[in-house]
Amino acid sequence: MLSDTEWEALRLSALVGVGATVLVMPPAIVLGRVLATATFRGRALVETALLLPLVLPPVVTGYALLVLFGRRGPFGPALDALGMPVVFTWRACVIASAVMAFPLAYRACRTAFEAVDPRLPAVARTLGASRLDAFATVTLPLARGGVLAGAVLAFARSVGEFGATIVLAGNVEGETRTLPVAVFQEIQSAGSGGVWRLAALCALLAVGALVASEVLARKARR
Repeated sequence: MLSDTEWEALRLSALVGVGATVLVMPPAIVLGRVLATATFRGRALVETALLLPLVLPPVVTGYALLVLFGRRGPFGPALDALGMPVVFTWRACVIASAVMAFPLAYRACRTAFEAVDPRLPAVARTLGASRLDAFATVTLPLARGGVLAGAVLAFARSVGEFGATIVLAGNVEGETRTLPVAVFQEIQSAGSGGVWRLAALCALLAVGALVASEVLARKARR
């Protein structure tokens, strides 16, 4: 059985995963659609910037976020004045997880939109639909399997995020101690039983997300 602390870590991880996914999907859909169809100078540079968190060490990304949202950063003082501090709060967990999950969601969305026949929304436009209507009623429904797969992958990546989270959010019990951080805490305290229980939970969440993503991706290819 899980202890109260472990249940709290699981609850927090689930909430962070949902929050990060909600935060990530709108820009992932918009940018995925734009870069799936648009050709412009500097496109490769934009693509590289969007995918950078996928290849950078997570602690480097976390430090960059700490600089941005810290008390001396460009966003930290303004958010503190609004009563919404980020560093060492649950907001830091959501932001760190969202940044790390964004490349996966974006790539899934872009691939899904690339698979949509461009003639179909063009036909809708000739029948009087606006660009937004054609996207909402033709393009997005046709790409929904890939978009949903991107959301599932974003959730799974958010739940498993550790490196950027530990730098930006720290390890505050009940506030920022997600499942991966709790595993790290158990390893430090030499509690092997707790490590295996938490590791099993992480594995179950990851496997479930991967299976769901593959099912949705297969549906999208049909």
